[in-house]
Amino acid sequence: MVKSMTGYGKASADAGTGKISVEIRTLNGKGADINIKSFILPKDRELALRQRVAKALERGSIDVYLTFEASTDDSARHIDKTAAAEYLRQAKEILGYGNETSDAVLLATILRFPEVCDAKKPDIITDENWPAVEAAVDNALAQVDEFRRREGAALYADVTSRISNILGLSARIEELERERIDAVKERLIRSLAELRQKVDEERFHQEMIYYLEKLDINEEKVRLRQHCSYFMDTIDNEPAPGRKLGFIIQEMGREINTTGSKANHGGIQKLVVLMKDELEKMREQCMNIL
Repeated sequence: MVKSMTGYGKASADAGTGKISVEIRTLNGKGADINIKSFILPKDRELALRQRVAKALERGSIDVYLTFEASTDDSARHIDKTAAAEYLRQAKEILGYGNETSDAVLLATILRFPEVCDAKKPDIITDENWPAVEAAVDNALAQVDEFRRREGAALYADVTSRISNILGLSARIEELERERIDAVKERLIRSLAELRQKVDEERFHQEMIYYLEKLDINEEKVRLRQHCSYFMDTIDNEPAPGRKLGFIIQEMGREINTTGSKANHGGIQKLVVLMKDELEKMREQCMNIL
């Protein structure tokens, strides 16, 4: 089943002193570009988390957020009273006695020092609650995967319908082939008549056949059908076909461009433009297929 690289998932875990939320967002990308945005994740846990996410999501631009919400009954702030008192004493000593700055103003300033407030705040993610965090990550990853499946189904319907459109346009080109050849022959004969020169009829017809062979687009049509068939086989049978589909689209583009350069026919040129439009829309959509 085709999956999109766009996805979203969110889950939470009980950390004892509060709730840890895990949020994962993914967009299309060439590789697995994982960005972990969290101030609560210990450095020694980061590699394990990256490997877990990469294994589950394979590819894409992936943002992982871990946030913490303290319980209402939790003592969220911890003050080092000894350090606060020492800072207050030194500040009053520097300012000197009789200064108008009150102790309350000084204390409010001192409490903003990181070594005074929250200096002894415990680690949020610990060995005890790490299994719960891993379970929350797995839950969020499962939601992302389901989101990708739903998006992938829509992508599949869109790009396969465009393959059908391209094949239909190619069939319409075949209907104009006879008209195109006759128009080219007529133009060559008319141009020769305007020259009012006597020519070797046999040689003229040989040159005309050679010229028409150079304009023949049968090989391009055959290869385009083969590429379309290969595209459908790849998208139906490979688990992560995104990159390969992009390469197949490049080959389809070459055949369509060559058909346009050989066309020499207004109606065929219009159909080639429509095929290019369908192909470009396919290219945009396939950039988001895993």
